[in-house]
Amino acid sequence: MTVRVPKAELPTQLKESMTQQFGEVPEPVEAVFNHPDLAAATLEFSAKLATWRAVDAGLKSFAHMAVASLVGCSWCLDVGYFLAQNEELDLTKASQVPRWRDSEVFSPLEREVMEYAEAMSVTPTTVTDEQAASLLKQLGSAGLVELTTYIGYVNLSTRVNTAHGITSQGFSESCAVPLAGRPESAGRA
Repeated sequence: MTVRVPKAELPTQLKESMTQQFGEVPEPVEAVFNHPDLAAATLEFSAKLATWRAVDAGLKSFAHMAVASLVGCSWCLDVGYFLAQNEELDLTKASQVPRWRDSEVFSPLEREVMEYAEAMSVTPTTVTDEQAASLLKQLGSAGLVELTTYIGYVNLSTRVNTAHGITSQGFSESCAVPLAGRPESAGRA
């Protein structure tokens, strides 16, 4: 697949910052910068998401990767796994997210979060009262609202990336444990 939108030239400071953070400029940023105001708003909201602390970073990372796996955003899986390494999260767990239902490494809460992320990501959504009540009990009101909003944003990002034809840039190749593939029987949203 090829990127369906031209890569826009980024402001020098942003290009340098992205290269310092990732080793190269992420293609989704180059694509969205065809609309600089939209790009600025997206980057600003993404930066704000990173400051929210009502939910553990590992849970949000697993939710992000579960959505990416379901939607088929190889770029998000790639960079999500790379970021998990840089944030010193459990790489063995992160590597198993694409096959979380079959893996034995996840806690009950982690499984609930990934199931919730997938339930939010299919059309129509399949979130149940029981799922929400269980997560509310475990994460609190602020935690459930944060997780839900985070997953909603991840859906926006994954779907924009796949629609633009953006695929893996190879960020995860620097990780110590290889990223597991999604089981063949798993469907897409």
